[in-house]
This record gives sequence, C-alpha cells and structure tokens, in this order.
Amino acid sequence: MSGLSALKTMSPTRMGVLVMLLAMFLFSLNDAMGKYLVGSYSVGQVLLLRSAVALVILLPFLFKSGLTPIINADRPMLQFARVVFSTAEVFCFYWAVYYLPLADVMTYWLAAPIYVAAMSPFLLKEKVGPVRWAAIAIGFIGVLIALTPSGEINPLAIVVSVIGTLAFALMVVTGRTLRGTPDTTLVFFQIVGALIAGLVLAPFAWVTPTPIDFALLGTLGVVAMLAHICVNRAVKLADAATVAPLQYTLLPWAIILGYLFFGDLPRPMMLLGAAIIIASGFIIFLRENRAKRDIALSGKGEIP
Repeated sequence: MSGLSALKTMSPTRMGVLVMLLAMFLFSLNDAMGKYLVGSYSVGQVLLLRSAVALVILLPFLFKSGLTPIINADRPMLQFARVVFSTAEVFCFYWAVYYLPLADVMTYWLAAPIYVAAMSPFLLKEKVGPVRWAAIAIGFIGVLIALTPSGEINPLAIVVSVIGTLAFALMVVTGRTLRGTPDTTLVFFQIVGALIAGLVLAPFAWVTPTPIDFALLGTLGVVAMLAHICVNRAVKLADAATVAPLQYTLLPWAIILGYLFFGDLPRPMMLLGAAIIIASGFIIFLRENRAKRDIALSGKGEIP
C-alpha cells in the first residue's frame, strides 16, 4: 500500500518521468521481440500481424472519438507522404535488426533528431543559428563513427539503417506540419500503411507461426500501442523539455536486452559514435528549448 500511496502523492512531473521511462522500456522490449521474430518470419509477415493486432486495439478509440478526423483529414497528400515514410522506417528497422545488434540499430535511429534539425531550415523554413549548425555537424561526425563497419557487420544492413533513419526523420518533419491532426488519426494512418505493406509482402515468404510465436507477433502490436500511449500520457503530465531527453534510455536498454537475448556485445566505435550523437542531440534539444523561450519573449524567429 505504501507504493500506491507514494504514486498518489507524486507530482505530475515525476509521474511523467516514470511513464516516459516505462514507454522507452516498452519500445526496447518491442524492438527485442521484433529482432527475435524476424529471425523466423519475414519482415512482411511481422508487419502484417503486428499491424492487424494494433488496429484491432485502436479501433475502439477511433469509434469513441468519431471517424470524422480520418475521413476529413487535412492535406491528404502530406498525410500520404508521412505514411510512406513511416512504413519505410518500420520496414527498414525490422530488416536491419535481423543483421545487426540492437544497440547498433538503435544508435542509428537516435541520430534522427540530428537529421530533423538539419532538414528543418529547408523543409520547415525554420531559421537555425551557428550553435545549432555546429551541433548538427558534430552529430554527423558521431554518425560516421558509429557507421564504421567491422568485419562482422553487413554493409547492406548499414545502408538500410541509414535509409530507415532518414525515413523516420522525414516522418517527424511531416508530422510537425500536421500538428492539427489528432494523434489517433496519425497512428491509424501509420498502422494502415504498415498493414498494407504486410499484405503485399507477407504472401511471398509466409511461414505458419507456432502458437507461441503467433502470440508474440500479436503482443508486438500490443506493446507498441502501449508504448505510444505512455509517451502521449507522459507529455501531458510533464513538460516535453523534461521527458524528451529520456528517449536516450533506449540505448542502454538495447545494449542490455541485446546481450541477454542475443549475446550481442557493443562495438567500441559504435559506443563512441553513440556518445557523440547523444551529446549532439542534447545540445540541439537544449538550444531549441532556449530559443522557444527567447522567441516567446522577444518575438524573434531565429534559433541561435
């Protein structure tokens, strides 16, 4: 009972931090399960069954809120582009984790904020100052270090990882321009995109799942949905400036789960690159938040 009492008296900010940490663990667990499953089933089959279960879970929420936001979604071409990017991202991720350690793939995906920052002046017309450009350049150096292949690394898997990370960054950028679209609508389109890709690809390499694996494939969708729900709840309980940096806890979880379940040991160059990427990401994040405060006070639009 003492634990429940502590939760009831906990401040919203602390609760938000705990919920965000739970979300990152769930995402990491989802990634580890995905790596295990693509060892026996095609990426298309994983996408199909994962998305089908996630859609079943999401439908009651959609019916409760109404289907109007989906039917009348604004900027349909941009919505379509975001679905293409999100589908390419998840396909590349599951393809990459078949060949690469979880920690390597997660390091490449953690570089997405750097790509977003680099794209924002050109695609979002955001002004970026010299400090942020310097952080972006440092982040790219970290990416190059992390991408340094060893003799045991599949070069094609690294290329696919980079494509997937760029697709993820483009998904984030397009999502920023669709701020008026409800979260459930965006998630619905993402799930449907992955489901369609699975329907197209799965028949070419279909393997009938064992009962245990079928349950795991379904659980994959459940865990991913719970993780997204936790992220949404966390940002409502606490400021984004507090919870967003917690995304970097994905890396230690990837290292731990990769070692426990697959015997993967992180490469020294990957760890060095990851440290530089995370440092760069923190700099970009802090400058963005400082700039938002400055803009609110002065009305200027340039991020230093």
